[in-house]
Amino acid sequence: NDVTVAGRVLAVFPATSSETTKFSSLLIADGSGVLRVVMWNDKAELANSGAIRIGQIVRLVHGYTKEGRFGRVELHMSEKGTVEIDPPDVDAKDYPTLMDLSTKIGALNASFRNKRVTLIGSVKAVLPASSFKRQNSSTGRVMRFILADETGEVPIVVWNRKVDEAEPILRKGAKICIVNAKVKKALDGGFEAHVDSETYIGLYKAPTIFLKISELGEGMGGVSVMGKVTVKPILREVKTSRNETVRVAVFEIEDETGRIWVSAWRKNAEIAAKLQLGDTVAIEDAYVKKGFGDQPEISTRNATILRVIKSFGD
Repeated sequence: NDVTVAGRVLAVFPATSSETTKFSSLLIADGSGVLRVVMWNDKAELANSGAIRIGQIVRLVHGYTKEGRFGRVELHMSEKGTVEIDPPDVDAKDYPTLMDLSTKIGALNASFRNKRVTLIGSVKAVLPASSFKRQNSSTGRVMRFILADETGEVPIVVWNRKVDEAEPILRKGAKICIVNAKVKKALDGGFEAHVDSETYIGLYKAPTIFLKISELGEGMGGVSVMGKVTVKPILREVKTSRNETVRVAVFEIEDETGRIWVSAWRKNAEIAAKLQLGDTVAIEDAYVKKGFGDQPEISTRNATILRVIKSFGD
């Protein structure tokens, strides 16, 4: 009745409310397995508001365990419990990622039948949803699509309320992750994965890989880097080759491998202008060009994300 556990968030399910209670659920994982976590009332709001996101590490303190609907142990977090998001004393590298836990489509075989798997792939084809009558005369919904990765493809069958979640994101070419899908034998003798009430389905974004400054070289694109601000940004206006007046902020960052100048343009210039010496920043999806003294320099583009990881003094 007093359990503390940490894990990486694999799935966040939408909150469900009644007149007196509200709850949502998560799937988290560590090196030993996957656990369902039920979040009650104010804890449910953490998940529903987006404060808890897939890929984060959470530490759940003062929870209690119960047997779930399908006989598996699950953790419940109520008023007594505490939720710590990305605690600084926990090393994220110790926890498997979605990709680590996923099964390659080509590996699906008879040993996976009736087991739960995580799949990551691209949508190859989508069939329209259809309705059907259950034995109790209620109406259900079902839709199918084909998911493919570099090892093969597999039919996915989506049921009932999950159809409503899946329809807006299922487009040809979309990168999808499916967590806790059930593998079943298909009519043609192959295998298919079923998305039911226990399954999470959503768009997949690969985790950002941050390079060290010493690894950066002229001409590299789509790079991400973290560093500490060592020269306070200077904000100025310049004219482009199209005779457009734009703002640019120039500053320097460092990590344990070296230093590099950064030119933050347009919207990122406004963000950079507020940086202080000692702030730790993350720069995602930038490119490297030749700068002053023929040295590499990071330059932002429209898609670049510039954010403060840690403010000096925090």
